Parts: sequence; structure tokens; C-alpha cells
Amino acid sequence: MKTKSRSNAARATRRTFTAGLGAAGFIASAAPFSILRAQGGPLKVGVLLPRSGLQAGIGQDCQRGVAIAPAILKSLGLPDLAIVNGDTESNVDTARARAEQLINDGVQLLVGAFDSGQTTAIAQVAEQKGIPLVINIAGAPQITEQGYKFVFRNFPTGPMIVGDAFDNQKEIFAAAGATPKTVVFMHINDTYGTSIAGAVDHVLPKFDMPYTIAEKISYDPAARDLSVEVAKAKATNADALLVVSRLNDAMLLTRELVKQRWTPQAILSMGPGWYEDQYIKTLGKLSDGPISFVPWYDPHKKLTGVLEAALAKADPGVNLNTNHIFTFEALLVAADAYKRAGSTDPKALAEAIRTANITDNVSIGPGISFNAKGQNDKVKDGAIQNIGGKLVTLAPKEAANAKPEWPLPSYQSRG
Repeated sequence: MKTKSRSNAARATRRTFTAGLGAAGFIASAAPFSILRAQGGPLKVGVLLPRSGLQAGIGQDCQRGVAIAPAILKSLGLPDLAIVNGDTESNVDTARARAEQLINDGVQLLVGAFDSGQTTAIAQVAEQKGIPLVINIAGAPQITEQGYKFVFRNFPTGPMIVGDAFDNQKEIFAAAGATPKTVVFMHINDTYGTSIAGAVDHVLPKFDMPYTIAEKISYDPAARDLSVEVAKAKATNADALLVVSRLNDAMLLTRELVKQRWTPQAILSMGPGWYEDQYIKTLGKLSDGPISFVPWYDPHKKLTGVLEAALAKADPGVNLNTNHIFTFEALLVAADAYKRAGSTDPKALAEAIRTANITDNVSIGPGISFNAKGQNDKVKDGAIQNIGGKLVTLAPKEAANAKPEWPLPSYQSRG
């Protein structure tokens, strides 16, 4: 009986000590805290996504990648992960607070958070606390330009996305036998949109593109009326629409194009929205035709088929997309690091991620590895098109499984 009392007292003392360290903002790299955090398993992973708020639809779609991951990771011989979900509420300050809360609750690795602004805030917390962050989706280049040691991104930066987009556009123009001479560039004014816009300004002259930008139009992704912006774009008489959007505004833009009876030769998107299931299902035939230049999957890779089959079983009728792919791969990185580190210690995990070399993956490119800045600089983008409610890959050639449909069918001819 006395032994049991001493044991209970010891456990209470450890709990009190750990809680006290969290309340004091104790740095996770300190030895006593690391030892306590590293005890036992499985690895506790905090997954931060915008599950509510403006970006809720995409955050909930990313969650599908989380839900199907455990069985696939097990089939690959990787250890179990204990997933703890957190909601950023599509808000930067909330994202920061949730990251701190998850770390205080004992997570040993973070994954997230789709949005560049929210991810930037989480990265600051992760680095301060010495907890690895594996970014699933976020393109702002500055995130991996801070000299961080605990932040890793298996997702292209804005300039990488733009550079691949220009290369893939040239492939598509050649395959279609048609080239736009002018485009109007419309983009959201959030962190991601402005980073892509800046990358376009910087990268475009280097690619000798066959078109010129007639006008640039920025707008708020939370806008409920884009009639003025679309009218301004239409007035340029540009051949194609080059866009950086989110889900809600992509639907709003499409409806406005229909209303104003303007069908450009092509809609060329460098971001989310136009390939989302909700976009396709909500707009039906009106969703056909846009070409998205985004981080994507290689349909010829073995693990892609496994991921597609798992998603089809869990969510029939849902198309595999960027949200599922890169959220799954973030957890793949975490499980791979946990297995090789043989520990839940954050420092050991960070070192294991730093030396990752995962060739059995889903995204386009040779695999997952990280440079000195924590960036996977070998991941490649694809060009995909909505055709008949399905998403087909047009470029690069090694990942292509279809030819482009060009030009965009008139909206008025679709009934």
C-alpha cells in the first residue's frame, strides 16, 4: 500500500513539474524537458489546419489526408502516430495560440497549416520551442529563409510554383497548338497571393514567355462581389486569365465570368480553388476547362494508386488532390523520421527529418529530401485540367496522362 502511494506521489510530482515548465515557457531544447517529452510512444503529432472560418472547406479536405494516413503508413512498415487535431480557425493569431497549446499539451511534432500566414506564425512558435514543424502546404518563400532548424517544408515555394507553371504552360501551348498573346493577372492579396505575384514579377522575364501581362488586378479573398474586378479584366480583351485564387473566390469569379458573358481562351491558375471538389460539384459543367499549375501527384507512382484507393474507400466520389497528397506526405515524413530516430525526442526527430530520403512517395519529382534550409527543392508542380468532373494531368511529360482541351468552351454553350 505504501509503495502504491509513493508511486502515485511520484507521478503527481512529474505531472506538476511538467506543467510548471510549460507555464514558465520553458524552452523545449533544455535537457530535463526533452527527456520527459521523449519518454514512451507513439509519436504525438499535432495537426493544425483551418477547420473553420474562411478556409474551412480546404482545411477539412486536408483532414481527409490525415484520416487515410494511418493504414497506409502501417502498410509501409512505419510506426503508429498519435494524431492530435487543432483548428486554426483560418486566423493567424489563433494558429499561433493553438500551436503553443498543442506543444504545452505534449505534442512532439507539428504538421500544418495550409495557409502561408498561419504557417509563418506556427513556424515561429515551433522554432522557439524546439519542436519540429513539417509544413504540409504553404508557399511563401520567406518561411524557409529564416535560418530555422526545426522547420521543414515538403511543398514548393512561390517562385518554384511560378517557374514550374511557366515551363508547364509552354508544354501545354505546344501540345494545344495555341498560344495566348496577352493575359490579365488577377490575384488574391493575402500572404500567398502577394508572394506569387512578387514571384511572377521576378521570374517572368527569365522564361521568355510568349505573352505579356495586360493588367494586374488584386482583390480580397473574402470579397463577396468581384463584378468590378471581372469587368476590368474583361475590358483588357486579354486572351487568357492568369489567376491566383482560393476556393470561394474561384467560384465567385466563375459565376461573374458567366454573368458578364466572357469566356477567355484559357483560365491558368497558380493556386487552389479551381480544382477543388467543392468547386467542381457546385458549378457542374461550368467547372470544366480551367488549367491549374499546382503541386500535384504523379499518377504513375505506385503509392499514388494506394492513396487513391484509400481515399475512394473512405470518401467515394472525392478526387485525390493537393490537399490530400501533401498532408499525407507530411505525416509520411513524420513517421519515417520517428522510425529512423527511434525516439520521440524533438531534436532527434529534427535530425532524422534533415537526413530524410523518401523515394516511395506520391508527389511529382524524385522524392522527399530537404536542403540546408529545410526545403524540399526537388518537388515539382504539375499542370492539371478539369474535364468532365475529373482531374487529368497535362504536364510535365513524365507525369502526364492526358492532352489539353483548348480553348475553353464558351460558358453560354454549356446549357
